[in-house]
Amino acid sequence: MNVAYVYPWDVAGDPSAAARIADLGVEAVALAASYHSTRAATPYHPSHRVLDALHSAFYLPVRPAAWGRLVPGSPTWTPADSYLIARDALKEQGLQVQAWTVLTHNAHLGTKFPDLVVRNAFGDPYPYALCPAHPDVQDYCANLVRETLDLGAPDALILEACGPMGFGHQGTHEKTAGADWSAVDGDLLTLCFCTACADRYPPGTRDRVREAVGSGFGSVEEALGELTAEVREVRVSLSADLREKLIAAAPGVPVTLHANPDPWAASSFAALPEGEPGAEVLVGNCWGEVEPDCARLSRLAELATPGQRVGAYVLALPPRAADAKELAAMMRAYREAGADELHLYHAGLASPQRLAAMAEALRHL
Repeated sequence: MNVAYVYPWDVAGDPSAAARIADLGVEAVALAASYHSTRAATPYHPSHRVLDALHSAFYLPVRPAAWGRLVPGSPTWTPADSYLIARDALKEQGLQVQAWTVLTHNAHLGTKFPDLVVRNAFGDPYPYALCPAHPDVQDYCANLVRETLDLGAPDALILEACGPMGFGHQGTHEKTAGADWSAVDGDLLTLCFCTACADRYPPGTRDRVREAVGSGFGSVEEALGELTAEVREVRVSLSADLREKLIAAAPGVPVTLHANPDPWAASSFAALPEGEPGAEVLVGNCWGEVEPDCARLSRLAELATPGQRVGAYVLALPPRAADAKELAAMMRAYREAGADELHLYHAGLASPQRLAAMAEALRHL
């Protein structure tokens, strides 16, 4: 099964959208049920060309009684039930609709509830990153899943940011490159020391991390030394505990996880170093160089249980060229690395030339 990703506003209000997406040759659509703030091009929509989603929002009706302390925002830039409008149009084209659900990446709630966000070893908050160590955050994510299933009735569920977000992948203009921090420094600045996390680490962890940032260590393990195993267990458990709760909230519903086998991963693709038998599909990010992306997919394939599928999250937007042959070559490499599914990003943001390249690449696999 191949899957195209779209936003509700790509389909709602555009009578030609669903057929255009079906013509790609995919069998399913990942339709965003909850998503963070963004400015999106809408190159086909009859009413607009640029849409500003001003804050994180839930694209189904928000029923106050269904939520606890954390209540998602509703959109003002598209109908409050735009998920349902888009779902019905896509289903009429014979497409499966999977609810693309972004969990802990939420600056709208993080700004309102600063006590619930990730904080690095220096105490700096990441307002876009709800920390799943807090029970209120876990409950919010579980409520989000339940409401998505109850109101949206999707064919499957796709969980993104199913764990802690970290130093990267935030939402405002990035101005940190001049500090010359390495990828290891980024991982160290990702470790959360909020009130729910700090006491879980072995004594001395905060000081060790503060001293290590910018010191030129070649790996997180080298930076943490003898603390590595205990810190790693804390980090991995944050994603694992949230995953377990959310899969339990979706009995009988196929679940796809955006996952990363790296135990230090903290972004929209959460750490999954031991696998997850409760999921139907494990999707790895393929937005970088082909070789490391294939290595990541191969590791997910090794972690997969019998019958579990692996998906490749294929970038078809810049800096990728709008070139069908190049795209098809990448897709073949991902399949050889273990991908059973291709998850195409993004059928609403892509130009006509890019959509044509995606369709041709799928035809020539």
